[in-house]
Amino acid sequence: MLFLWFLALAAPAAAQTLPPALPEATPVAVAADPAAQYITVGQDEPGYRSWYLAVPWRATQVKAFNAYLESAGVGGIVPTWQLFRTATSWQECGAQPFEVPPTSEWPHIIQTLRYIRDYVIPAVGPVEPVSVYRNPQLNECAGGAVESAHKYDSAIDMVPLRPTTREALMSELCRIHSRHGEAYGAGLGFYAFLRFHVDSTKYRRWNMDPAVAALCPPIVHPSDVASVGQPLPSAPPATPTPATQLPPAPKY
Repeated sequence: MLFLWFLALAAPAAAQTLPPALPEATPVAVAADPAAQYITVGQDEPGYRSWYLAVPWRATQVKAFNAYLESAGVGGIVPTWQLFRTATSWQECGAQPFEVPPTSEWPHIIQTLRYIRDYVIPAVGPVEPVSVYRNPQLNECAGGAVESAHKYDSAIDMVPLRPTTREALMSELCRIHSRHGEAYGAGLGFYAFLRFHVDSTKYRRWNMDPAVAALCPPIVHPSDVASVGQPLPSAPPATPTPATQLPPAPKY
């Protein structure tokens, strides 16, 4: 009994010699990239750096294009390097992930960028271009329309960087397009999920979801379609949920 009594006294003392448990590490939140699901590997920023450094004369081209945008008052609306993205299917077509358009086409992107600056970004927040200029061979391989505005460096396919749904995005862009699109000659199209198209070739809209289109003037004409939307390279983004429940828009 005496032995057991001493053993009971020693147990708490021994327990006190153990080091205290370390607190659990707080997980670090990693910001999601809303545009990541719309960009193939090689068309991201590391891919751009590799493309830029691959040949020495690209630095001169990029500098000249950026200076041209600045001189037209549309520099910095989106990062210039994103305006060199070609088609989502560039790999399947054996093309480059980025391309500086011919200088003869540069004027065509100015009005498009003005419309994005003046009305798109104020309405839906920052955007990221995912496909811009496509040379004629790439445009044909990618399934673009014969007179695609992408061939003339007038069209920009982009996605919003602020959380939204497909319905909310369509509704807001349709609202501003109805009020201001005609003055800019703006074309507005919608593709899979949150990807949408803006150009300054002709005032028109296409691929609107019926429920949203019912609230907008019916100006859609199949012959006016400027380009074909590129499919996503993988599964749709996990958020926002309503956007992932809709099938891809039909091609024209």
